Amino acid sequence: MKLDILAIGAHPDDVELGCGATIAKEIAHGKKVGIIDLTRGELGTRGTAETRAIESSNASKILGIAVRENLGFADGFFVNDRQHQLEVIKMIRKYKPEIVLCNAVEDRHIDHAKGSQLVSDSCFLSGLVKIETTLDKDLQEPWRPKQVYHYIQWKNLEPDVVVDVSDFIEVKMKAVLAYKTQFFDASSKAPQTPISSKNFTESVNYRARDLGRLIGVEFAEGFTTERYPAVDSLFDLK
Repeated sequence: MKLDILAIGAHPDDVELGCGATIAKEIAHGKKVGIIDLTRGELGTRGTAETRAIESSNASKILGIAVRENLGFADGFFVNDRQHQLEVIKMIRKYKPEIVLCNAVEDRHIDHAKGSQLVSDSCFLSGLVKIETTLDKDLQEPWRPKQVYHYIQWKNLEPDVVVDVSDFIEVKMKAVLAYKTQFFDASSKAPQTPISSKNFTESVNYRARDLGRLIGVEFAEGFTTERYPAVDSLFDLK
């Protein structure tokens, strides 16, 4: 299956939080989108790997993505080495995305920056002919995405590109809140974490509203780029 966009996150819920509305918008416009989770989120303070799997399945249905896979890397301990790169390369070559969306280049959680660099390096390496990978015993063809964009997470990084997602913020919030064990629940007896507060849940919405304000729309999501965005004309910019 060829995808238009492959969104990759270190943990289940990273993609929904970082770029869920952008994904929902592209799907509504007919694009085929998939998600790869690098880990099962097994070190998360709240919930378990098993509950995360159920929640990610529910979130996937809300977003309407075409496919979702989990690579089962060690939460907190995966590294950017040959072994892990080859597994990511297999996914890139399997789905042949035009665009890859991945973790923030800098963030509070150590897995986010690690995941960001791992995916970025793998996107480059995936295009090299002399790196051979097989999937289901079949030799894969090289493939390099045209663009790699990094969504913004905990830290308020300055975006290079901002997407109007005004009509899709509600879909994003539903997908985020599908992760019931992770976020605010007044009745929960689970330990509190930086993302389990009501303030954090509300911040997902008001950050998108503030980015929207800055570009003259209701809601927006921001991304950093690895190379200069290019347009044919200044009139292509809104």
